[in-house]
Amino acid sequence: MTLVKTCLSILAVLSGIELAVAQKPVNGLTGVRDTSFTNYSALKNAQKKHPDIRLVTPFTLPDVREKRNLTYAQYGDRAMQLDVFAPAKPKKGGYPAVLVIHGGGWRSGDRSQHIPLAQQLAAHGYVAVTVEYRLSTEALYPAAVYDLKAAIRWMRANAKGEQIDPKRIAVLGFSAGGQLATLVGTTNGDPAFEGNGPNPSVSSAVQAIVDIDGTLAFIHPESGEGDDSRSVSAATYWFGVNKETRPELWHEAGALNHVDSQTPPVLFINSSVDRMHAGRDDMRRKLDALGIYSEVKSFPDAPHTFCLFHPWFEPTVEAIVAFLKKQL
Repeated sequence: MTLVKTCLSILAVLSGIELAVAQKPVNGLTGVRDTSFTNYSALKNAQKKHPDIRLVTPFTLPDVREKRNLTYAQYGDRAMQLDVFAPAKPKKGGYPAVLVIHGGGWRSGDRSQHIPLAQQLAAHGYVAVTVEYRLSTEALYPAAVYDLKAAIRWMRANAKGEQIDPKRIAVLGFSAGGQLATLVGTTNGDPAFEGNGPNPSVSSAVQAIVDIDGTLAFIHPESGEGDDSRSVSAATYWFGVNKETRPELWHEAGALNHVDSQTPPVLFINSSVDRMHAGRDDMRRKLDALGIYSEVKSFPDAPHTFCLFHPWFEPTVEAIVAFLKKQL
């Protein structure tokens, strides 16, 4: 009997230790930008299996005007900035617009990574806005969502000066940016995701979503997010706590869990890495049931970072433009 009690006591202690470890917050707020994910680091990694790919670099397009380093929100000394790429020719009523969100695991990456895409969208008749947002070294979820909603409000508040049609705004993102784009789009009109940024009386709603290899659900049979077995995962850093401790927080950040009748049409553009679009098919079934349009463009042999490289860049742009023309 004594042995049994002893064993039970040991198990209780061990369980307590495991619980304490599971509940311990993750301190990833360094205040220092993580610069590990760049287009060049992505190229080096992707070339291991695709040696013939080429990095897409910025274009010189005379029919596109560019405005750089515009501040859309201010947090103390921290100026949140964006860049605007637009058709050079003025148009009465403005052009449809696209907010372009970079990836990097919510912890790295930079808005400059999608300058070529923004330039090409502008050349096709869209005002493309590349935006920075607070990464997980700077602020935890949902700060990035607040930032992106503030950027959309800025676009509407400055629509006349930037030649934007405020009734036609789409949100587009790659990887972590794709996750953010779908979350921003599926929470149209939800005050819980607005934050306290500028232009609070202006709508942050979008009329279309383009998700390039961004997860739709963090806790899902298809998801690989939150695996901390070897090291702290990017998602765990972003939430500041693991999914076992705060599953409701991880569920809240999944666009799949916000689909309703107000969700705009969605284009999913995907690589061969299935876990990067976890929950996509479930989300499409929800959209179908609500009569909301969605489509998928897949590149079966492509790496996750395909949209940064030739030969996938051009067909990616074509798919985006065809979708936006149909929906905006």
